Parts: sequence; structure tokens; C-alpha cells
Amino acid sequence: MSTRNYGFSLVELMISLLLGTIITGAIIQVLVSSQVTNNLNQAVAEVQESGRFISIRLTKELIEAGRYDSLSASIDKSVDTVVEEAWVQNRPIALPGDFAASAELGSIQGASGANDSVVISMLDTEDCAGNQHGYGGDEFHVVNHFQVSGEQLTCTGYDGRVLRGLKASASTSSSVVLLDNVNSFQLQYGVSDRAETSLGQPITYVTAEALPALRDNFQQVVAIRFGLLLSSYDDQVTQTVAPEFAVLNENKKTLDKQHYYQVFTKTVALRNVKNFVRSSR
Repeated sequence: MSTRNYGFSLVELMISLLLGTIITGAIIQVLVSSQVTNNLNQAVAEVQESGRFISIRLTKELIEAGRYDSLSASIDKSVDTVVEEAWVQNRPIALPGDFAASAELGSIQGASGANDSVVISMLDTEDCAGNQHGYGGDEFHVVNHFQVSGEQLTCTGYDGRVLRGLKASASTSSSVVLLDNVNSFQLQYGVSDRAETSLGQPITYVTAEALPALRDNFQQVVAIRFGLLLSSYDDQVTQTVAPEFAVLNENKKTLDKQHYYQVFTKTVALRNVKNFVRSSR
């Protein structure tokens, strides 16, 4: 008896190929979707981690504005520390024109949505870049300048005594990068009532250009509110709609679709200035 061999017909082969193509396409789509989701999650995590870090770092730096402990045994006394204490406590937020040796240095409100900058004074053993300016660990008038350059938030530290023209520089001022991918850095200042009636609480929040007139009216900055718009690294995500963000008082901006963006804001009470304002009533 002869045996007949049976195989797949052409129709059966075509159906099998079609089903295989559909299944393969579905698997590829799942893998692509998973990769997109993973990239987005990674971008979100990185931006949020950066936001937490810089919020803590800036809070730690800004909260010291106006600090001057005249009873500290470690203050370098090569200048008149009584005058220096009064200078720091009355100008915790430095403005352009405050420093004889660098008249342009001061807190600035960026024009038309540009980045702001802030300059603070305090008593410390080193500036934000870790420079002791030749004092060997003794405390002195430290000036720190926070600004954005090329999407990097930086801090440049100075010897306030050199800036005031009281002594020659013992070392070169240097900068340190605090954070990358900063698309906007904005600031508002909580200002107290006049010194004779103030309880050390902010009664209004203003931008830097309003501070000279308020200082002349014996009103003091007792809080700083900062806002940062941070982005993920290039090509991590592709959004379907261009996002829009506004940081503090600035107008809303439309951004690109190739990054994940998030705004971080925080208000820092300047406890040293608040205590100084209350005690001077």
C-alpha cells in the first residue's frame, strides 16, 4: 500500500505568515511602548531628584543671609567688626552699588523673563565654593552670588572685606556649579514693614528692582522665594504637545517637546534678619 504525504497549502502558509506578522508587530509595539515609558520614568526621576537636591542646597545657603554672631571667638578681627556686623545685618541681600570695589555686583531682576540673580552677605569661615580667602578657618564677611550661566546654576564666592575696599585680595574668587539643566531661575523677596513697626514678617513680595526704594524706606528683606524650571537631558522623551510653564511672577513660556520639565519653588525665611528686625524696634 502506498503512503500519501500531505503538506500545507498555499492559503494555509499565507495565513500563518499573516498571523506571525501580526504577533511580531504587537510584540515590537509593546517593547517600544515599554522603552518610551521607561525613558519618561527615568527623566521624571532625574528631574525630581535634581529638584530636591537644589531646593535643599539653596535653602541651606540662603537661610544664612544676614548672619553675624559678634560674640563668636573665631571672627577675624583685622577690620572693625562692629561696623562689619552693622553692614551685613542691614544689607543681607546685596544690591548693585553696595560694594566699592565691584559696583555692578548685586541682586538683579532679569529683563523680560531672563534669569534673576541673588547676592547674599553673611559671617562664615568659607564661601559657597569652599574658599577661605586666606583667613585659615576664621570667620569673615562672606559674599555669595547665585546666578545661571548656560543652563548651569552657579555660585561665586567673594571676600566681602575686599569688595568693600577694606583690604587687598588674598586669593582669587572662584565659582562652583550647583546644578545643570536649569532653564529658569526666578526670585521674589519678602519685605517687612518699616523697622519701627515691623514684627519681622513679610508684608509683600517684590522683585529685585523694587528693593533699593524699600531699603531707603527702612524695610528689610526677611524671606526669599525662589523658583527653578528644570529639564531632563536631551532626547530622553518626546511629548505629543509642547508644554507651557510659568515660574513665579514671570509670563508663561512654551517649551520644546524633547524634554521633561518641572517647576520647583520654595520660600525661605531669613531667620537671622527676622531676629535683627524684631530686636531693633
